[in-house]
Amino acid sequence: MRPIVEGVAVPTGNELSQAEGRRIALAAQGFSGRRTPSGPVRTSHLHQVADRLGIIQIDSVNVLARSHYLPFFSRLGPYDPSLLDAMRDGDRDGHRALVEYWGHEASLITPRLWPYFGFRMRRAHQDSWGGMRRVAAEHPQLVEAVRREIVTAGPMTARECEAALAHEEGPRRQLWGWNWSLVKAACEHLFWAGDVASAGRTAQFERRYADPAVVLPPQVQGRGPRADAAPSDQESFVALVEVAAQAHGLGTARCLRDYARLSSAQAGPALAHLVDEGRLIPVRLEGDRSLWYLHRDARVPARMSARALLSPFDSLIWQRDRVEALFGFHYRLEFYTPAARRIHGYYVMPLVWGDRLVARIDVKADRAAGLLRVQSVMWEDLSTARRTAAAQALLTETDMLADFLGLDATQFTTGLGL
Repeated sequence: MRPIVEGVAVPTGNELSQAEGRRIALAAQGFSGRRTPSGPVRTSHLHQVADRLGIIQIDSVNVLARSHYLPFFSRLGPYDPSLLDAMRDGDRDGHRALVEYWGHEASLITPRLWPYFGFRMRRAHQDSWGGMRRVAAEHPQLVEAVRREIVTAGPMTARECEAALAHEEGPRRQLWGWNWSLVKAACEHLFWAGDVASAGRTAQFERRYADPAVVLPPQVQGRGPRADAAPSDQESFVALVEVAAQAHGLGTARCLRDYARLSSAQAGPALAHLVDEGRLIPVRLEGDRSLWYLHRDARVPARMSARALLSPFDSLIWQRDRVEALFGFHYRLEFYTPAARRIHGYYVMPLVWGDRLVARIDVKADRAAGLLRVQSVMWEDLSTARRTAAAQALLTETDMLADFLGLDATQFTTGLGL
């Protein structure tokens, strides 16, 4: 036996090279297969990506595209975004393959995961943001009025709900951070608490709040003959850690709890349980002192020929320490860094090539000019021959990205940086 690390004994031979770790991580995230399906990308292909990842982050930054569209592009190539919208907003029969909740951050999740976030919903009064907590504590009658209006007349946006309630005595519009009104804060509190759900988004990307009964399948709500029993908190933590382990293939305790934003106290016993059951295998990673966990179903491809540009919000690169340990790639978001202090740029996309992250580009969609503007290209330490070959992969990827975004051409402001 190897020495005990973090309280878990690692069997002899359970050591992975960095190259194996990279291939496991990329395969688990869906980068090992053929990039573009033969023929058009169909809803079934989007389903496969959603099921693999479980949680897809949403963000309002729209320099290129809404962030949730890009992980599907990175794994499938160009597709019709309306297919993904229908998975979130409901098909002609009202069925949704994806729903919104606070998973990693604001996220799209598969409906089967909704009950596992019940522990977070039940703690809405303690764990949600300050504005949500204040409106629930200081204006409980308003919160209840908002809930009744949404359940009775929804789906509706916060602005529509505010207009519907405007004839009632109070609430007068009161603004605080992000220009959220009391009604908006009440909607978000109810959403965090699971008392209302999201029925999709408007063209302006406003959330449409609705009765959960309208959004969620009956069995997820605990209704009907095939109803799922509500999981306990501990069952939820086990399920969410395993979702993370399946999506990552390989990760430290910090990686696996970060996927669904669990605390150490929540994830620790779940990790121990999954190890005891043999679903997670403790391993060591070459060159890293941390204890890593390998999911028992993770594949270790003999080689990897991935090629993709990654959204800054792609789950492959959520946990920055993991990215450095596996890929030797230092990556940080610089959206909120003053321009003069940015190192790499505002909207920076890493390039996956083979089994490595080999470059990063600062990009912007100039829709008025019909151009994908690549404002800079920064390479990792590559030989001249490898950099030249990787540059061809980058050209292919940026052309595909421009096509996906409906832009006419790609413009490299400073060249390819060769």
